[in-house]
Amino acid sequence: MQEISIFWLRAATGLYAVGLIHVLFFVWLRSNRLFSPALYAFAAGALLHAVSIVEQSIQGGHLALQTFHQTISACALLIAVAFLIVYKLYDFSSLAIFIFPITCVMAFIGTTAVPVESWSVAGLRDAWLLAHVLLILAGYVSMLLMAVSSVFYLMQERHLKRKLTGSLFDRLPPLGTLDSLSSRSMAIGFVCTTAGVITGCTWAYVESGTRWISEGKVHIALFTWVFYLVLVFLRSGAGWRGRRAAFLSIYMLLFSALTWVSHTDLRPLLAR
Repeated sequence: MQEISIFWLRAATGLYAVGLIHVLFFVWLRSNRLFSPALYAFAAGALLHAVSIVEQSIQGGHLALQTFHQTISACALLIAVAFLIVYKLYDFSSLAIFIFPITCVMAFIGTTAVPVESWSVAGLRDAWLLAHVLLILAGYVSMLLMAVSSVFYLMQERHLKRKLTGSLFDRLPPLGTLDSLSSRSMAIGFVCTTAGVITGCTWAYVESGTRWISEGKVHIALFTWVFYLVLVFLRSGAGWRGRRAAFLSIYMLLFSALTWVSHTDLRPLLAR
């Protein structure tokens, strides 16, 4: 019976993934053409998600809120339902930039309650891990470029406000160019980082079952991704630009550096 409820949850996660694809498509190309099918898929996913939780509750004889996986799954469903209600009442479509990805990832974590068979091909295991590493590295490079362009943005803004002179300030690009570079780097970095998080979580799930979710470095990585998602929402959904967005970009790089340290052998050195 548990396999049936997990099947419905995995089907819901697949439908939520359409919303995630819409967000990545929107952030990358600034196109909203996938929103309507993504919204319908998201609503269908919420329905199947509810079926999964009801199935688990009937099977266990109590509301399915006893374990971590059940709790995060229920939270994902509540977020999905709340968004659908808000969208129906207020047509707040830009909120989907934050809600679609977070719901998809939370539902996916809920599906990892039941382990799956380990890698049948060793080469696939190594290739999957390599893809995860390359995607994360590409995300780090993009975030570094985003942060550097934000630093130059703040320098140029200060230069213009105080009417400073000097060869360095005169050679800086216009504020609009720097903001555009930061925004584009953010988009590329978010797409790569999101794909890296998904491939990494999938690899860890197949590799170690449910043990991966209790690791501290995983918590840091997921928290960093959520902060990145907030940054993307504020820039792409709420229209943040300029100084506020520049500071957020710099903070994002600091969070990413913390995540990188937690996944490397620098931890023993820092613990001394």
